[in-house]
Amino acid sequence: MTRSDDEVAEAAAAAGAAVVRARYGEPLVRHAKSATDFATDVDLAAERAILDVLARERPADARIGEEHGASGDADGRRRWLVDPLCGTLNFAAETPLVAVNVALQVDGRTTVGVVVDPLTGDTWTTAAPPTPGAASTLVDINCDGPTDRPFVGGGLVADPALRKAFGPRVLSTTLALAWVADGRRAAYVTDGDGAALTRSVHFAAGIAVCRAAGCVVTDLRGAPLEGGRGLLVAADATTHAELVDLVRPHLGPA
Repeated sequence: MTRSDDEVAEAAAAAGAAVVRARYGEPLVRHAKSATDFATDVDLAAERAILDVLARERPADARIGEEHGASGDADGRRRWLVDPLCGTLNFAAETPLVAVNVALQVDGRTTVGVVVDPLTGDTWTTAAPPTPGAASTLVDINCDGPTDRPFVGGGLVADPALRKAFGPRVLSTTLALAWVADGRRAAYVTDGDGAALTRSVHFAAGIAVCRAAGCVVTDLRGAPLEGGRGLLVAADATTHAELVDLVRPHLGPA
């Protein structure tokens, strides 16, 4: 029996998660990407496990992995985005905050998203989205940003106005998006190119799960994400409006 796209995505993500879980706490081989970033042999092995499932189940589709790059039909309407280990630096430091992300885009729109916490086994999907909530008042703020200019994350964490209303946190992994979808976080904020984030192997699955869960998903100004700056995901409209006001002073001229 042919599996649905949702089933394929879940199977692929589970295969990658099994590799990550089995290797947690073991010695790692690091492959430098920059002075402050690297991949490990676990990233590579997990991505290969995911890609093997996708190649077997959907051989005609394009596949884009963070580590191995593109394979399959580059001109096709369907492409899978694979992030085998989001939070590599956390993983290498034995900090259990990591995610495995698998998304399917058809004609540029994400139709399927799966996020797995490989260390707890928690799984979030667009097929069975969780229920968000803002009761925690915790906001995860991405503090990975450009090194040649200020960016929203750093300033927002230090903003006393934000801290009066919310508790800023930094997970350093897009696991935080899944936590907004299920109510463990009230919101998530990151700087960057909104359109690029929707195509990113790191963000596409988490954004899709948040949208399926009914979260408010926009750019940092509250405008459509695809044409704007950064990403603001909130559990509800009230939280979203409050955060748009708090972020605004950190954006500079429009």
